[in-house]
Amino acid sequence: MKSTLVAAALAAGFIAGAYAQGSTDTLAKIKESGSATMGVRESSGALSYTLGDGKFVGFHVELCQRALADIQKKLGLAKLDIKYQPVTSQNRIPLVQNGTVDLECGSTTNNVARAKDVAFADTTYVEEVRIAVKANSGITSIKQLNGKTVATTTGTTSVQHLRKNERATGIEFKEVFGKDHADSFLLLETGRADAFVMDGSILAGNIAKAKNPADYKIVGEVLSVEPIAIMMRKGDPKFKAAVDESLQAMMKSGEMAKIYDKWFMQPIPPTNTRIGLALSEATKDAWAHPNDKPMEDYLKK
Repeated sequence: MKSTLVAAALAAGFIAGAYAQGSTDTLAKIKESGSATMGVRESSGALSYTLGDGKFVGFHVELCQRALADIQKKLGLAKLDIKYQPVTSQNRIPLVQNGTVDLECGSTTNNVARAKDVAFADTTYVEEVRIAVKANSGITSIKQLNGKTVATTTGTTSVQHLRKNERATGIEFKEVFGKDHADSFLLLETGRADAFVMDGSILAGNIAKAKNPADYKIVGEVLSVEPIAIMMRKGDPKFKAAVDESLQAMMKSGEMAKIYDKWFMQPIPPTNTRIGLALSEATKDAWAHPNDKPMEDYLKK
């Protein structure tokens, strides 16, 4: 009996290892295992966040759940076990590459550099990178960050965009890094940073969850416009097509707009706070013309 269990465990390990080491047939993996793993974030605003006790919610989390439900039907599975794997800005790409995560459902920008390592579904949210400060700071523009301390999250590109902005020419500031978005906001909250540079939705989400939301505001110029998309392993066109088909159906039917309204315009858990970020024209256009164009294409406009 013991040897049988050992053999079974070795076989299971071999299968998992095979997928992790280069299999690109995620649909076959899901059908064989009866499970799929979503990469989720703990503090990515209304896109993806935790309620504690292993429960994750948000706009991108719900989109991934809907896509996996459609894939379950496509594969003829009576049941699909969805597992949730917390990821960070630093480890999200490696965990997709090595097969730990099938779909990364957080706040990842689709850009040319990342597309060398992973694939992206059609854009579901177009983000604007902004600056959050304390309301009484007096800071209203990039130029007022000179000599200040600016927080951002390790593994993200936000401060790079700040440095490249033409209005930041000649400005010197100190960078401090949070391990995740909640940690970066804490740097601002506790006065260890004068500003937090990040995606507008993430800034708004963290402000909404603060003890006193009115103590903070989003200011200054838009630093970058970025397409945010669900991420998956590279070289698996069948899986990407299945995910895109589900997302496009939601775009066309108006269901995606309803899901957006639920997470960005209505009170959300755990505090029933309203984020209040209306659907942007850029996101509407991405839904009207589904595509997986990288950020660099947006910068050409």
